[in-house]
Amino acid sequence: MADPAEPTDTSPVAESVAEGGETVSKSELKKRAKQLEKEKKVAERAAKQAELAKQREAADVDDTVEFYGKLPLNQSQTRTNRPRAQIADFTPELDGQTVLFRARVNTSRAQGNKMVFLNLRQRTDSVQALLTVAPGKVSKQMAKWAASLAIESIVLVEGIIQKSPEPIKSASVSDVEVLISQIHLISGLETTLPFTVEDANRPEKEIGTSEQQLNRVLLDTRLNSRIVDLRTQTNQAVFKIQAAIGDLFREFLSSKGFVEIHSPKLQGSATESGATVFKVNYFKGDAFLAQSPQLAKQMAIAADFERVYEIGPVFRAENANTHRHMTEFIGLDLEMAIEEHYHEVLELLDSLFKSIFADLKEKYKKEIEVVGKCFEAEEFTWLDETLRLTFADAVNLLVEDGVPREDLDDINTENEKRLGRVVKSKYKTDYFIIDKFPLALRPFYTMPDPKDPTLSNSYDFFMRGEEILSGAQRVHDPGFLEKRMREAGIDPESMKAYLDAFKMGCVPHGGGGIGLERVVMLYLKLNNIRRASLFPRDPKRLEP
Repeated sequence: MADPAEPTDTSPVAESVAEGGETVSKSELKKRAKQLEKEKKVAERAAKQAELAKQREAADVDDTVEFYGKLPLNQSQTRTNRPRAQIADFTPELDGQTVLFRARVNTSRAQGNKMVFLNLRQRTDSVQALLTVAPGKVSKQMAKWAASLAIESIVLVEGIIQKSPEPIKSASVSDVEVLISQIHLISGLETTLPFTVEDANRPEKEIGTSEQQLNRVLLDTRLNSRIVDLRTQTNQAVFKIQAAIGDLFREFLSSKGFVEIHSPKLQGSATESGATVFKVNYFKGDAFLAQSPQLAKQMAIAADFERVYEIGPVFRAENANTHRHMTEFIGLDLEMAIEEHYHEVLELLDSLFKSIFADLKEKYKKEIEVVGKCFEAEEFTWLDETLRLTFADAVNLLVEDGVPREDLDDINTENEKRLGRVVKSKYKTDYFIIDKFPLALRPFYTMPDPKDPTLSNSYDFFMRGEEILSGAQRVHDPGFLEKRMREAGIDPESMKAYLDAFKMGCVPHGGGGIGLERVVMLYLKLNNIRRASLFPRDPKRLEP
């Protein structure tokens, strides 16, 4: 037992401990403990960060990569023969069914990073499609990729049709939508669009009344980038109707015993007037682009074809920069033998037009409605018994409406339109015929009236106050034809082959020529013939 009086030892040795044979001070021990704690925390943080990184990596794994992306270049590598659907066929009755279809991206809108709305378009039809993020089905990466697709990209879509709870105003197929499960890019864009199809398809009325700043696409801009312009639902409908008119023309005439012919467009002489033909180099001489198949049609009648028609290009070297003239257009021409009277031809042509009008109204209602959204027009009307005026009758109607008679030796474009308004008001029809034109206004091959040699057995047909057909009985007697040629200042030798056809005997005949684009323009009231031509040609345009 120590003596209480003995002093305590306070030397440094007393404040240290032995550790592993090493004497360490308590302060050093504390220091080492703190370091160990620090290292432990660093290790824990590192482990936590590694775990978080692992979790993030797991979350970033895209298990839907096979459901989207760019397809390889189609070189006809494979063929699955899997049926492709048409948007026009999508109906509520298909609710729940899976469809595969190709379309263009018309518009696109992302809602956050988990939902994308696409408006997909096929020709005149469009449908809303929806892509929503769902585990194992649609990843965020897939949604992001779909949202990045350029407008007008061509995509292959697989999805499920679903009834829409309310009409989708932005789509032509408004009662269903497509829930996208797969979407692949077939063809993207490698240039900037000059304008959007949505802007080009917007009605003028909507642009004028909208409070938003909407883009107006002018006609020249459209024609300069015609490929994009032709994609609009309006233009898809216009040219479907144009094709229909050609088909209906063929069907009607074939049913009446007509034979389709294909005449050459290079000719050795001008058909009607040298002032309106294109002259081209032809080896060591000159040739002319055909103004019409007139000569060939008549020679086919002389060759006993009896009834012929042709659909083909017509060339006119007229420097006319108007709303209804082009230097190249499609002619619907026919010629037929006459038994007794040229009105046999006129009446057949009248029946042809009324048949076309009726079939368009019945079979192409959808397309007419599509065009009508952009080009508002009163429904085209015609009478069961077509209004038939003489040239003198037409002049009298215009005089009654205030046009000076001395201005009506011929009826110009302005007065044609005025006459159309008068006829519509008085007779309630957009379609009528004028017969018995002055002979001086018609080509040399037109047969004069038997009672009044100043008049002719010729006629024009009109739609909405503009001419769409010109026709007549032709001169089939070679002696009389030669006389008429000389009176018109044409050397008979320059058209020897044509004249010789009649010297070998030819039946009385007549016919007419129709401008296809003009019929389309006036039926749909497009206001400019260039809108009815795929790639219009006029004095200022040879491209595209």
